[in-house]
This record gives sequence, C-alpha cells and structure tokens, in this order.
Amino acid sequence: MYKQRIMLGRTANTIRFSTALFVSLATWVTAGEASAREFVAFSQSYPAGTIVIKQSERRLYFTTGTGTAVRYPIAIGRAGKAWQGSTFVQGKYFSPAWVAPDVVRRDHPHLSSVIAGGSPRNPMGAAAITLNLSEVAIHGTTASMRRSVGTAASYGCIRMYNEDVIDLVHRVEVGTPVVAIP
Repeated sequence: MYKQRIMLGRTANTIRFSTALFVSLATWVTAGEASAREFVAFSQSYPAGTIVIKQSERRLYFTTGTGTAVRYPIAIGRAGKAWQGSTFVQGKYFSPAWVAPDVVRRDHPHLSSVIAGGSPRNPMGAAAITLNLSEVAIHGTTASMRRSVGTAASYGCIRMYNEDVIDLVHRVEVGTPVVAIP
C-alpha cells in the first residue's frame, strides 16, 4: 500500500509508485541467490499470460498456455489486508522509490517517509509491477524481509524475492490480467 510519484524522463505523474532512477538489475541479484521459481503443471483454465495468485498456497503463477505455468513463492497481505478478485498490470518499474503510506507510518513511526530506489532498506526491492488497484503491487523485498516470503505479512501487496520479481517483470506487459483467489 504505497502512494508515490513516478518520474520518467521529464514527466512526473502522481500515482502509486515512484522510480526516479533505473539501476542495473545486477546490483539486486547478488552472487549466491538462487531463484525460487519453477515450471509446473497448471491445469486451471486461465489464458496464457495471466498472473494467478493462489493465496492459500502463498504462490503466484504466470500461465504459459501449454498446460504449465511459472510458479513463484510470495508473501500476501496480512489478515484483513489481502485482496481477492481480478485486475490488470498498470505499470512496470525498476528500483522504485518508496513513500510510506499513513497506515505503515502509524505502525512503524521510525521509518523514513521516503526511501530512495536502490536503497537496501527499500521495501519495494528491485522492481514493482503496479496493479490497477489502490496502493497494491507485486514487488521485490529487502534482504531482511526475504524470510517473509511464504507468509501473510504485507499491507496488501504481493511480495516476491528480488530475483523472481525481475524474472516476472520481463514476462508481463502492461494490461496483463491478474487474478487473486483464496
């Protein structure tokens, strides 16, 4: 749940995420980090190129249309914060800056109000896939928050390992359908 600004070139649009700087993806995937993604059989009837979030499994699937999908472990929203339904990818950003929303600041008053993209403390991690929902995205994570993947830990966003969100951001396009199911 993040309200921020996007700055691309000389244009600044107020929306939910901010990227003032594109950094090398290599700075986010350090030596020794292994991907958690895998190709699996997927018999659901979603069209190829759909993101399916199975909350009970704490897994995100990107369907390939060949009876398989790429499966990634994720963290979902805490009780009362997870969303269900359908939406679509609104944007894709590398190294987004983060502005703590009011609900996060109330729970964590010690946080900086803005954490720059590329900072090891930035909870957005290496990349963010914004959704057509209010303050919800699929994004990376900090090194200290990696252990939250596989749990219900976020304020509503879908949290992934940095190496996996980088892989996913290259697979999806703006407009990609996203479905979250129990």
